[in-house]
Amino acid sequence: MNIIIITGASSGIGREFARQMDEHFSRIDEFWLVARSQDRLLKLAGSLRHKTRIFAMDITRKDSLDILEDAAFEQNAAVRMLINCAGYGIMGNFSEQDALLETGMIRINCEALTDLTHRMIPYMRWGSRIIQLASSAAFLPQPGFAVYAATKAYVLRFSRALGKELRNAGIYVTSVCPGPVDTPFFDIAEATGSTLAAKKYIMVDAGQVVSQALKDSYHRRPMSVCSLPVKAFHVLSKALPHGILLNVLDQMKKKGL
Repeated sequence: MNIIIITGASSGIGREFARQMDEHFSRIDEFWLVARSQDRLLKLAGSLRHKTRIFAMDITRKDSLDILEDAAFEQNAAVRMLINCAGYGIMGNFSEQDALLETGMIRINCEALTDLTHRMIPYMRWGSRIIQLASSAAFLPQPGFAVYAATKAYVLRFSRALGKELRNAGIYVTSVCPGPVDTPFFDIAEATGSTLAAKKYIMVDAGQVVSQALKDSYHRRPMSVCSLPVKAFHVLSKALPHGILLNVLDQMKKKGL
């Protein structure tokens, strides 16, 4: 049975992946939708043409990942795509935040993503693909967003290395690095802090991010960056010392830009 697994499928970019692939992926037997909200997953599943299987669970729990792995084994599944979108961010100075929320970011953004990827690789075949949701925050350390940016730097570097390791097996890995996206992400992230005002002016639609990510994955590109401002930021992050860029961003924040 050919399947696609999407974590974080109940909202935002994960939900958009399910919607777009439902229209264009005809040789898939089932979509496996993973998130904590059963109600949202049921609503999404009801809108899709493909047969779906719902896993309402917290993937930071080992027993949840055991259930997913057991299901793949029992169904003799061929994982054609694994799309890791589950995660969250918290803004504000690190020392002022709830430690459980900060460490929770590491568990879901890094540990769960790594564990699930490791478990699913044995079920992949030649031509299978992995899409890992990183962020443009991975390009540069970000005071006020320190743990989130660090977790996404991990995802980007892990994905680039994994892609090299798996290439000879015909499995291709794409790390998606969007800038600000119009999703519920900021409703959570800005509950404890605020971001640069300029980010609101370069915000893109989730549909654009997913469309570009699927295109880049199809062409076996290791990284997907959606918009011109974020592509320019990526170039700057490689061309200039990070200390200079951090000072510029600090001045922008002080001026309310």
